[in-house]
Amino acid sequence: MKIKFIGAAREVTGSKHLITTDAGKTILLDCGMFQGKGMETDALNRDLGFDPEKLDYLILSHAHIDHSGLIPYLYKLGFRGSVICTTPTRDLCSIMLPDSGFIQELDVKWFNKKRISRGQEPVEPIYRVEDADRCLELFISVAYNRRLNIDDNISVKFTNTGHMLGSAAVNLRVVENGQAKNITYTGDIGRPHNRLLQRPASFPQCDYLITESTYGDRLHEPDKESEERLLEIVHETCVKRKGKLIIPSFSVGRTQEIIFVLNNFYNQGRLPHIEVFVDSPLSVNATDIFRMHTDSMNNDVKEVMLNDDDPFGFSSLRYIKKVDESKALNDYDRPCIIISSSGMLEAGRVKHHVSNNIENSNNTVLIVGYCSPTSLGARIQQPGLREISIFGRMHKVNAKIERIEAFSGHGDYVEMMHYLSCQDKDLIRKTFLVHGEKKVQDNYRTKLQEDGYHEVEIPASGDEFEL
Repeated sequence: MKIKFIGAAREVTGSKHLITTDAGKTILLDCGMFQGKGMETDALNRDLGFDPEKLDYLILSHAHIDHSGLIPYLYKLGFRGSVICTTPTRDLCSIMLPDSGFIQELDVKWFNKKRISRGQEPVEPIYRVEDADRCLELFISVAYNRRLNIDDNISVKFTNTGHMLGSAAVNLRVVENGQAKNITYTGDIGRPHNRLLQRPASFPQCDYLITESTYGDRLHEPDKESEERLLEIVHETCVKRKGKLIIPSFSVGRTQEIIFVLNNFYNQGRLPHIEVFVDSPLSVNATDIFRMHTDSMNNDVKEVMLNDDDPFGFSSLRYIKKVDESKALNDYDRPCIIISSSGMLEAGRVKHHVSNNIENSNNTVLIVGYCSPTSLGARIQQPGLREISIFGRMHKVNAKIERIEAFSGHGDYVEMMHYLSCQDKDLIRKTFLVHGEKKVQDNYRTKLQEDGYHEVEIPASGDEFEL
């Protein structure tokens, strides 16, 4: 059996790891889109690095687009195997993948206008909404902690990682020549005290470990401090300066977490009397799915729900779906909070909100999660930045740029190592670090080796290993 690392190898996007058994079965762990890589992104997404028609199974760790976003493209190119994931992941993919297809169509429409004006041939989107709708027929959902026999020699069990609703470590067992090999792919690892979800669970002993490393060199500030800092920024921006607070946030997970915190402040009478807008159709639909899966929520949420039927709604909160309502926020001249996707500022309505508000010194742009180094969300955080290009136009950076990393859904290096501590290190034959920048991974590898891990590899894209 061998494994080939295709995406999220020495970077944090495009997760794809291909396992080929000695019997010729092919299993893909995740099929994510590359995001935030400028002109490279389209070419990287179109070149999968394998033949989709020959792929037998896709096992999906969670629904974020950098892990799931190319499943419709697989379908478009002929993949008809099974997509295996948890039930909440399937529910989230049913809204996130069509939304991604809609974005592909819009982006290509805009791009083709430029190409045609230059006398060039138009291009096709990577996939369309109909491809996303059709690929959902391939999904098979499995509850946490239930082992599914995929065939006579391959089985999988999902265990909770607490990263987002439905996120799971993939615990794969493959029998070859009468010998079982256990491979665990953690996907993205959440935090032990997630504001909404149950804490990450321990997982069965593995022989080979494939694990993320996004924050392999950082520690998060405590949750309570970050929540109080959020409230301070709201007061500083919306009360003292009478400005707008723009929060770029991923529609699924991060947005619901921020709403929950603001909802608690509202219930406590501490949230200023200002309008809060969630400007994202996907966020609206995703929040409905969160309401469907309250069994996945932690005790803090369940306690709030004893006295508050809806922890994702309060009287000054408005969810916006329509485009004209979103555009009307440009002319909204009162203090407010606008939460909108995407989190890395690479696309979506939030990019327009930042473009329209960044030159006003009364306003604040608050980054609440990880941004890949080449993304607009990362570039806007550069110290001393005076100007930045958005939609091809230079803007003066007069608004205040703030960051609170503790709202990230990724554990820091101490939290990740604690999550992995359920394993006997001496029984792990090899550990592979994925989903991280190389410099960060080097730091994390050193910490793991000091903790007793052996044979820690940092694969580059295209690297293959025998298991």
